[in-house]
Amino acid sequence: MTEIETEGNAQPYSVSELAFALKRTIEDAYGFVRLRGELSKVTFHGNGHIYLDLKDERASIAGVVWRGQAKSLAVRPETGLEVIVTGKVTTYPGRSQYQIIIETMEPAGVGALLAQLERLKAKLAAEGLFAPEQKRALPATPAIIGVITSPTGAVIRDILHRIADRWPCRVIVWPVVVQGDQAAAQVRAAIEGFSALAPGGAIPRPDLIIVARGGGSVEDLWPFNDEALARAAAASSIPLISAVGHETDTTLIDFVSDRRAPTPTAAAELATPVLADLAATLMGHGRRLARGGSQAIEIRRTRLSAAARGLPRPTDLMAIASQSLDLAASRLAAALQRNVDRHRHDLVVAAAALRPRLLAAAVEVKSRQISQTGGRLGPSITRRLSSLNDRLTGTGKLLVSLEPKAPLKRGFVLIRGADGRLASRAAQLESGAAIDLEFADGHLGARVDGEVPFALSPPP
Repeated sequence: MTEIETEGNAQPYSVSELAFALKRTIEDAYGFVRLRGELSKVTFHGNGHIYLDLKDERASIAGVVWRGQAKSLAVRPETGLEVIVTGKVTTYPGRSQYQIIIETMEPAGVGALLAQLERLKAKLAAEGLFAPEQKRALPATPAIIGVITSPTGAVIRDILHRIADRWPCRVIVWPVVVQGDQAAAQVRAAIEGFSALAPGGAIPRPDLIIVARGGGSVEDLWPFNDEALARAAAASSIPLISAVGHETDTTLIDFVSDRRAPTPTAAAELATPVLADLAATLMGHGRRLARGGSQAIEIRRTRLSAAARGLPRPTDLMAIASQSLDLAASRLAAALQRNVDRHRHDLVVAAAALRPRLLAAAVEVKSRQISQTGGRLGPSITRRLSSLNDRLTGTGKLLVSLEPKAPLKRGFVLIRGADGRLASRAAQLESGAAIDLEFADGHLGARVDGEVPFALSPPP
């Protein structure tokens, strides 16, 4: 009976076998599905994965977006956003639940996109990114303009043509894609790249940036509603003009930029002045300056004339002084003549006292006095000179006799020790000491041995 019961019962599964069998069955049956629903419980994990729930009014399914797919999603997952996703349904055996592995995600209609945009606008506005005080003034005469747009198409041609017509300057184009999954990241990188350029570097730093794109649907323009792109535009260190879409199109970058242009061509007009208008304005200012200068001179001339009428005439001011001068000049000639006559009289009186005979007598007296004095001084001077001559002769002889090296010529020798000092006594020299012997014709070295080599005898 036991054998029959064993054969009649089904083979038991293990829990793991059943869980993975269900997993294979569901994946085979639902390897590709397309779901529409509202996002809830959106969680961004630290490793880059996104966990969420997709629900409608009657059911809910868990969803996972792996890190590799999260970067390429068309929209950023947010709670309450209605989306359409594609992926495969699978199970998670560890919790006995099924879930969808999401590969693509797109908003379920324009309404969902706009609702997401409004929530993001409210968030950035609360942070002050739209505040008017955050807007910077555009440069009046930019020398370099940076344009971020697609390098092909009508947009860049319209901008370059308009700038060339109005204000010829240098334009640097940073090529990007302006539609699709990579558009937001490339535009953001271009803004940050222009801002990072150093003044005076190999690549010139623009004075102004234009972000431009032609018109399109809400989905086409959606990359310009990216939150990271909006923050990069607000943080740009260079004034930025947004020219995305047509006049009726509005994107998030329009609110954070310094100026919004309705079209790319209008952006070129906002960025540049008209050279001809500036020249005309400058000429007008020159004419106004000339007229103002002439008017100022004329006004001052009129004021001077009015002030001059209240002043006396120069001839009236000088009349008294001129008359006094004439009177003094008329008396000057007579006064000079009287002065000359008085000095002439004084000279005649002095000359009358000077007679040649008196001068000759005085000269003769002085001559006799000099002759008498000279006769007495002659012998005295002669004796004085003879005495001085004798003293000079004696001093010369004494100088010759006291000359230190004169005795050397008579056979004497000067002896110096090693220190260069003269030795005047034998006690000053020690045995074995080196000495210098100075003769009349030169020097010889010697050494003291302390012995007398032979008996000295007086010279003949």
